Amino acid sequence: MEIRIEWSELSEKQLKDIFDYYSLEVNARIARKIINRIIDRVLILGNNPLAGQLEELLSDYPEDFRYLIEGNYKIIYWKNENLITIASVIDCRQNPRKIKEIEP
Repeated sequence: MEIRIEWSELSEKQLKDIFDYYSLEVNARIARKIINRIIDRVLILGNNPLAGQLEELLSDYPEDFRYLIEGNYKIIYWKNENLITIASVIDCRQNPRKIKEIEP
């Protein structure tokens, strides 16, 4: 059974925000490189959907949220049968409580 990967509305907005920030602060080439690394990291979930560790800060949710790290970013996702949903992409340098903004 093939695993599908979808990005939540929140995670898509966060990727755009990351791109916009680095485009302004550094340049568009670096911004694309960061976004591509995040996307490439997510693609490993197609072959190994449980690659990430469980996210302890979200243990009170009914979903088993997991995460991957890419650079300064924590990619939070959950799996339901053959669908993986990327819930959020959070800068690890920010307040960890920001993770609670996730709405499954």
